[in-house]
Amino acid sequence: MVGFGRYLAAAVAARFASEGMSLAVVLLALERTGSAAYGAFVLTAWLAPHVLAAPLAGAAAGRARRPRLFHVGALAGFTSAVAALAVLLGRAPLPVVLAVAVLGGSCGPMVTGGMSSLVAGLVSAGARRDRAYGWDASTYNAAAVTAPAVVGLVAAAGAAAPAMAVLALGGAVAAALVATLPFGGAGAASRDESGRTTRTAAPTVASPSGAGGSRAGLGGGLAALWRIPELRAITAATTLAFAGLGSLTTTSVLLAGRLGSPGAGGVLMTAFALGALGGSLTLGRLAGVEPGRMARWAMAGTGVALGAAAFSPSVAVGAALFAVAGVCDGPLLTATLRIRADHAPDAVRTQVFTLGAGLKLTAASVGAALVGLAADVPPQLLLSGVAVLVLASALLHLLVAPRGAGAGAVAATGLPAGSATAAAGRRSPGAP
Repeated sequence: MVGFGRYLAAAVAARFASEGMSLAVVLLALERTGSAAYGAFVLTAWLAPHVLAAPLAGAAAGRARRPRLFHVGALAGFTSAVAALAVLLGRAPLPVVLAVAVLGGSCGPMVTGGMSSLVAGLVSAGARRDRAYGWDASTYNAAAVTAPAVVGLVAAAGAAAPAMAVLALGGAVAAALVATLPFGGAGAASRDESGRTTRTAAPTVASPSGAGGSRAGLGGGLAALWRIPELRAITAATTLAFAGLGSLTTTSVLLAGRLGSPGAGGVLMTAFALGALGGSLTLGRLAGVEPGRMARWAMAGTGVALGAAAFSPSVAVGAALFAVAGVCDGPLLTATLRIRADHAPDAVRTQVFTLGAGLKLTAASVGAALVGLAADVPPQLLLSGVAVLVLASALLHLLVAPRGAGAGAVAATGLPAGSATAAAGRRSPGAP
């Protein structure tokens, strides 16, 4: 696991910056212009490029002759955009601000799926990699808990611009740490059974070409998501789930208002985020559980808990049920990352990760927009609808996921299979 500790630190810093942007942009817009709509426009420009840039970013990363420079450059571009928005938002003409937001948002896929794709090159296949993805998933949850809290505290203590500066600092730290990861073929010291120190090849971030040295085209990642049954199943299921989960923030605010505490929506979402962090650090690290089964149980448990929360008699009961839903949701990302790593061909691994993240984010945006249009509907019905979508995603995965080993599916794509794909044959007895 050479360099994995530095990777985790970089992932936390980068995702901290990413998670804090939604709140920081709105607060800064309100502070400088008095208009929440202004902030919404900028935030839309920041988020919209994610799904469009995902295949381009993944393909570019796969073709890069110097992958370290590409990943560091993407993080630097992300950081520069955050810093520029801190200065320009509310001061420069809106088209200029929107252009900067679009450029920064285009780097977003490398902060999410793009970084997760590096884990397979840093940790050897097997139980250690499964646990590594559990830790990687926890960085998303940790950022979701800490970033809004830090942004809110800094903004309350002074102004929103310093909060944006804190996010930019997180991005800069991430870029610096990624620059130190072992993208090259450095050796690592180890001990054999007799206790003598030997020298072995260290795991390194995957090279831009796949096995056999071929390079995948722009559509290679999309083809892999469609043709490889395991990838198709988890992508379809999580995209449907996030169409519901993307509206959870708005729905929680409406539910808290119905319970007599309009300001307690943040309490419900904090409970969900804390539960998700706990779930990823505990249930998500159960390496012996087949990831497809883990994903289905995670979605089913989340749906049941949210369905119960829809009829909570008080904020306290609602927060407890949101926390249970978060605990169930925590392992879902871990399972998703494991499936992508096990079944994505080397040549398109980064594309698969960035596309998967982009599709989920797009589905979440659509779900949030739909709830915005249906804001007059009773919140218990809205949250019940979210629960139904998440439960349907578990059923969808059960119906679409293959029953046998999926290693042969990789060959059907015509793309070179990565060494991680061999893990597809290491299934627990009775696993789907």
